Amino acid sequence: MFTLNNLTEAGKFFLVISGELLLLFIGVTFLVGLLQEFIPPETIQSVLTRQKKITGNIIGAALGAVTPFCSCSTIPILVGLLNGGAPFGAAMSFLIASPLLNPVILGLFLSLMGLKITLTYAAITFLAAVLTGTVWEKVGLADQYKQVVVRQSCCSCEGIEEIGDIAETTVNTTKTKFKRAGEMAWSLFRQVLPYLILGAAIGAFIYGFVPEDLVVRAAGPDNPFAIPVAALIGIPMYIRAETIIPISAVLLGKGMSMGAVMALVIGGAGASIPELIILSSIFRRKLVIAFVITILAVAVFAGYFFNLIL
Repeated sequence: MFTLNNLTEAGKFFLVISGELLLLFIGVTFLVGLLQEFIPPETIQSVLTRQKKITGNIIGAALGAVTPFCSCSTIPILVGLLNGGAPFGAAMSFLIASPLLNPVILGLFLSLMGLKITLTYAAITFLAAVLTGTVWEKVGLADQYKQVVVRQSCCSCEGIEEIGDIAETTVNTTKTKFKRAGEMAWSLFRQVLPYLILGAAIGAFIYGFVPEDLVVRAAGPDNPFAIPVAALIGIPMYIRAETIIPISAVLLGKGMSMGAVMALVIGGAGASIPELIILSSIFRRKLVIAFVITILAVAVFAGYFFNLIL
């Protein structure tokens, strides 16, 4: 099993996939920086507080999709939205869409799995975010928010220090925005780089040394329990999407079902133990439970849907 040929193949795979991912991520993170320059948290709050019902949910999900904040920055922004008068449903759609639909995840999907899979994934998760906000508001979960105040973001990402504060006045020329976008992109790139390398390394090991029949037996299309198990594993595993997507692409090539791959990605990216701990500080227990059940349900539904159409 552990032969020189396996090691050579794994090494080649690691060099190719890590090179492709690093180039992709450099470009995507710069676009991310520009998005955050032109769509800052204040803009999101201003737009959503003017919306009503389903329109607000759609816009909330759309803004969550194009504002790629990490979970510890998404949640302070969420608190700012709710405290600023944004509709509860729209804010919840933003919460669900933000970790699942950001440009980094979509860029990785597009690079490693193709346009059809990326568009299908985006459509399912966007619809889930809109419906989640609608349903949660309908069943009266709005009273499960604790009305807290966030003083400072726990994230190392810059630009969000206190919800509701007025940013220091600067001359926002195009050159300045591009410069800040570059600085933000470099900061984000440095944070995510270890996870990309880890994902490429694990993927290379699986590519070179893990037998296909083992993957097929454990998580192939003939295993009816692979999808719910993958969804359940994703949340406590707390592995970033930047790591799991390259690994999933290799597992897919080894025989893992597309449904199990999607369930694992959505479960891992949509919720994690640290995120649930932060959410429990601003939500009461019923809403935290609803959040976990929703992410698991979306992961399982997406998994079976992908297996059905593919």
